[in-house]
Amino acid sequence: MVIFNAIVCDVNGEKKADVRIEKGIITEIGTQLQDVEMIDAKGGYFIPLLIDANVRLQDSTLNSKNIQAISKEALKGGIGHIILNADSTPAIDNEVVLEYAQNNLDKLEGAKVDLMLNTLKEDASLSNIAILLKKGAIAPYMSTIAKNNISIKIAEYVQMYGVTLFCKAEDNSLINNGVMLDGDVSSKLGLAGIPDLSEVLHVSRMIEIARHFKIKILFKSIASPRSIYLIDKAKKEGVDVQCEVSIHHLVHSDEACENFNTTAKLNPPLACKKDVSLLQEALKNNQIDCLTVLHQPNSPVNKEVAFYDAHYGCEALSDALSLYYTKFVKTQMITMSQLLKLTVQNPAKSIGIEAGIIEVGQKVHAQLFDTQEQVVISNKQSLYDGQVLDGRVLFSFYGDKIIR
Repeated sequence: MVIFNAIVCDVNGEKKADVRIEKGIITEIGTQLQDVEMIDAKGGYFIPLLIDANVRLQDSTLNSKNIQAISKEALKGGIGHIILNADSTPAIDNEVVLEYAQNNLDKLEGAKVDLMLNTLKEDASLSNIAILLKKGAIAPYMSTIAKNNISIKIAEYVQMYGVTLFCKAEDNSLINNGVMLDGDVSSKLGLAGIPDLSEVLHVSRMIEIARHFKIKILFKSIASPRSIYLIDKAKKEGVDVQCEVSIHHLVHSDEACENFNTTAKLNPPLACKKDVSLLQEALKNNQIDCLTVLHQPNSPVNKEVAFYDAHYGCEALSDALSLYYTKFVKTQMITMSQLLKLTVQNPAKSIGIEAGIIEVGQKVHAQLFDTQEQVVISNKQSLYDGQVLDGRVLFSFYGDKIIR
C-alpha cells in the first residue's frame, strides 16, 4: 500500500512525501511511489496517532464495557493510546481491581489502553505500589491530599522504580465546598469558589519533593499560570518536573460557567479570562509539556442537574485532533510538529516509551488527517457543541490494521 500526496509530519518537521506500508511496517518514504493499492491523501497530514494520559471512563465507572467504548472513541479522535486515570470506581489501588481492569485489554478494537495506579486508598493510606507496578500499572497517580509522610513514601517508591509520578495538585480543605474558580464569575453566580492557591501551594510543595528525591513528576491538568511559572523555574534549576494542561483551560475561561452551564464544571476549574491569555502565552513559549482533552464523560442524570450537584467533566475525546488543529495549529499558536511533541512525544516519555517520529522500519502507528474537511460537533456534553471544526481523521494505521 502507498499513501501518496501527503504531508508527512512528525516532531522533527514536515515534508511532502509518499509512504509505503507493507505488513504493518513503513518500508519507504519518498516521491512518486507506486503500488497496487493507492490512497490519495489529497494534501492531508500523515502523522503519528496521539497519546492522552488523562482520560476517564463514563461516570468514572471501571468496567469492560466502558473501556471498550473509550478505546473506540479515542481512535475516532486521532488518539491511538490512552492512559486511564486511576481514581475510578472502583479505584485502581489493589491487585484485584488492576487484574479486573487488565482483562481483555489486548483484545480492544480501538486505541491501546494503559492503566495508572492510585497510590492512595480511600482512607488516604498507601496502596501496594510495588506490587501494582510489577503487575503492569504504567504509572503511579497521586493527589496532593496525601499528607507529607505519605507523599515522601510515594516519592521513595517512585525513586526506587524509576517511573514518573502523575501528580494532581489540590488542597483538600479548599476544594471540598467549591464548585468553580473563586472570582468575579463565581460571586456573580452565587457559587462557592475554589482559590487557585489550592493548586499553586501544592505544586510548590511537590517541586521540593522532586528536587530532594531526584524524581520525575508530571503535574496533571494544571490550570494556574503561577503553577506553570513555578514548574518552568524549577526545570531551569534542574528539577525533573513537567506540566500537562487541558485544551479547555487554554480555550475557555470561567465565563463558560455563566447561566449555570454544567458542561463547564471541570476539575480543575476553568481559569479567569486574564489567566487564559497567560496560559496561551505559556503554550507559545514552550512552557507547557503535555496536552490533554481531559475527557470525563457523564450520564445526563449526573450533568443535567443544579450546578452544585453536577459531576465534574466534559467530553472531547472523539473530536480531539480536530479540536487541537482548529484551536492551536490553524490559529498559528503552535505548529503541527509542536502539537505532536505535546500530544505524542512528551506523553510517551512520561511512561518510558519513544513515539512521535515517522521513519522507515518502524511499525506504523499513524493516521491520515484531512484538513480540508470539516466536522460539526453535536454533543451537549461538549464545550464545543455546535462549533464547526477543521480537519477529520480519515484512516488510522495500527500495525497491520487499517481503520476507517
